[in-house]
Amino acid sequence: MSEKVFLAGATGAVGAALVPLLIEAGYTVHGSTRRADRAGVLEAQGVHPVVVDVFDAAELRAALVRIAPWGVIHQLTDLPKDLDPGRMATAAVLNARVRTEGTRNLVAAAQASGVKRLVAQSIAWAYAPGPKPFTEEQPLDTEAEGVRRISVDGVVALEKCVMAAQGMTATVLRYGQLYGPNTSTDTSKGPSPLHVAAAARAALMALQRSTGGIFNIAEDGAEVSTEKAKRTLGWRADARLSQGAMP
Repeated sequence: MSEKVFLAGATGAVGAALVPLLIEAGYTVHGSTRRADRAGVLEAQGVHPVVVDVFDAAELRAALVRIAPWGVIHQLTDLPKDLDPGRMATAAVLNARVRTEGTRNLVAAAQASGVKRLVAQSIAWAYAPGPKPFTEEQPLDTEAEGVRRISVDGVVALEKCVMAAQGMTATVLRYGQLYGPNTSTDTSKGPSPLHVAAAARAALMALQRSTGGIFNIAEDGAEVSTEKAKRTLGWRADARLSQGAMP
């Protein structure tokens, strides 16, 4: 396999877990970071570093046109270290901007460069109140208020933009609450927890196997249903450590 993949957010929690999986699967990985001082870390992992800000639409487009990747994986977020409660209200606004403006720029750049596969990170706790476990067909909580409304609006914008992408197979992964290396906690938390390694594995499987659409990605529980991901992608949360690279 020699396809090139552009991983937006390669130094984040999911990105860091995903890099070795992509390389093991045979992809040539171009990973983005906003910080030049992180380029060396990516190079040491076997990644071609791309120092670019997702809010710089022209530079982002130029980078993707130059690379001409087969696939793009969107793992960008803007969250404080350890999800500091005192900073989360501000972070909600910053993260929503990544999901709206950042996603718009990334999708436009992907379309300009002829990308064939697009996978993007969303969240599994934005559903409107209703029967559980939540399935992908149930509505998001667009009537929420305050900080939650800001977050949900960002999610809605991201998902609409990704699913409207032209000329490529587009997939949205609604992740549960992440735990594990490089996240805010080493132990599971929240009503729909998800180990970061399992999140990374889902992104790889979506890149390889998805025919498009939206998937809940979380550990089995009463909050969200992951039957669609199991059925369509062959993904399971408990397979993250034993499953080898796929052909």
